[in-house]
Amino acid sequence: MSRKDQRYFEELKKKIVAMMQQSYPGINPSISKWKGQEITDFQEELLTSVNAHISEKWFYTHMKSVSKSLPRIDVLNLLSKYAGYANWDDFVFKNQDLIQASSESILTKAANPGTGNEHPNRYFIFVPLAVLFIVLIFAGVFKLFNAREYRFCFYDADTREPITNSKIEVKILLEGESPVTSYCSSNGCFLLKTDKSLVKMVVSAPYYQTDTIRRVVKKLQPNEIISLHANDYALMIHYFSQMKVADWGKRRARLENMIDEGAMIYEVYSEKNAASGMELLNKQEFIDKLTMPSGSLKNIEILDTKFRDGKIIVLRFRVKLPS
Repeated sequence: MSRKDQRYFEELKKKIVAMMQQSYPGINPSISKWKGQEITDFQEELLTSVNAHISEKWFYTHMKSVSKSLPRIDVLNLLSKYAGYANWDDFVFKNQDLIQASSESILTKAANPGTGNEHPNRYFIFVPLAVLFIVLIFAGVFKLFNAREYRFCFYDADTREPITNSKIEVKILLEGESPVTSYCSSNGCFLLKTDKSLVKMVVSAPYYQTDTIRRVVKKLQPNEIISLHANDYALMIHYFSQMKVADWGKRRARLENMIDEGAMIYEVYSEKNAASGMELLNKQEFIDKLTMPSGSLKNIEILDTKFRDGKIIVLRFRVKLPS
């Protein structure tokens, strides 16, 4: 990606932040520092405003760091539309004077680096930098050899049994850094190598409540056991999808009580499905789909739920197709 394209894309990021601040005034003004809920809010804003969806992986690749190439033109068009422009070409045209002025300012500074008075002071700059570099190297070596490996395993809080053969996602929250995502193996455990004494992580798994875990790890106790609490609503919806035809009335009444009237329900399509992306359903559409005689949601898998006042306000699910 050329420097000029990079400057245009960075300017588009600023426009996106300005649009997000209209709905979320407290959001971080630097898009490269967005994480967790801020990224989720942006995904929902895109879906509501321009009917588009970007993955969290795409966001980390293109928005939180400098990529080697511009995103695809269709994505640039959608982002430009969200920022208030007709498309990417319209954004470039309306911001070319701003980018040109910025380029000329950089060239002016490069052509006039100074009067030569800085030469006697160069030692006062390079010597402290050299000392800092050496200190950082020693700190890195110390951190490397001081790191220990810990094994975290997850159990069901009610049954006291290991949670196996389940997609358990663990986001390690690091001070001043973006979260690092790991997944447990089929035995419900994962390994973490760290020199920290306090480990903070967000754990999510199908049919279990998402939980933020804080653990003070001890070098002499490398094995940690963590309990997760079942997501009763998610389990209940899965159970409803398996109920017999005669139980439709009871099923609908329970769902009416469980789901908020303004709930946002997303059906995520798998790669095997002919459709792509996701579909947004309202409460009644979801209940109709779950209770229809065809049993189209018999293989439903709940991916995520959010609650308010004891009712579901956000639900993400997918239907697993036969292999």
